[in-house]
Amino acid sequence: MVKHAPPDQAHRKEHVCWGGGGCTHSHAHRLEVNNLRVSYQEVLALDGITFGTECGRSIALIGPNGAGKSTLLKALAGLLRADSGSILWRGKPLTRSSYEIAYLPQRGDVDWNFPITVRGLVEMGRYPNLGWWRKYSRHDAEIVQRALTTMNLLDLQDRQISALSGGQQQRTFIARALAQEAHVLLLDEPFTGLDRPAQQNLARLFRELTAEGRLLIASHHDLQTVEGNFDDVLLIKRTQVVFGEVATAFTPERIAEAYDH
Repeated sequence: MVKHAPPDQAHRKEHVCWGGGGCTHSHAHRLEVNNLRVSYQEVLALDGITFGTECGRSIALIGPNGAGKSTLLKALAGLLRADSGSILWRGKPLTRSSYEIAYLPQRGDVDWNFPITVRGLVEMGRYPNLGWWRKYSRHDAEIVQRALTTMNLLDLQDRQISALSGGQQQRTFIARALAQEAHVLLLDEPFTGLDRPAQQNLARLFRELTAEGRLLIASHHDLQTVEGNFDDVLLIKRTQVVFGEVATAFTPERIAEAYDH
């Protein structure tokens, strides 16, 4: 069972910021979703999604194929426009993609033959902070170096991404998110295709990132590994089945409701 800090302790947790400014307590970094509805043309993908969470938590996004998990992640990243409802990040409407929110797609959706090195991919995380006019600086290089070090990628920094293992590929994309200084990491099936040691390493990394004060939301299909790897669960089937702490919300009855058995 995952233990949670008492609310007063959680609110005193300092939020990690690598850029040297703007750090606040974790309760200010809150994500609120209210009655979210998303459709593709005439096809309803999501309806009635409502939950609130904050940095320092990890959420397993669970549901059968076609439940709308990827759609929800893209909407939270600002990549899809909602039909109705609201997404608030730090008390303000999320109307477009924010550099504070990083979306990591499924590995199968990435062109791993693209000619770029590990360092080059991680450096791309600085682009949202640079804007149109600011040049890549020593400060940016230091943040990239820290991201590579944190993800244990320094020895691989000059390797082409096509030569990486599955676990190394995931670590590279997470390093890019850290270089971006993202507070929220949205991961689409991050454990898929990894062997057991790589899955265990990734789960340990997730615990370290949330302990530092980041919010992780990951779609996940292995029901046996939800408890122990995540704090909370959001169970959906186009509509919301339940949201809450894994220990109380992830019950056989709720799972059966989502999976129709």
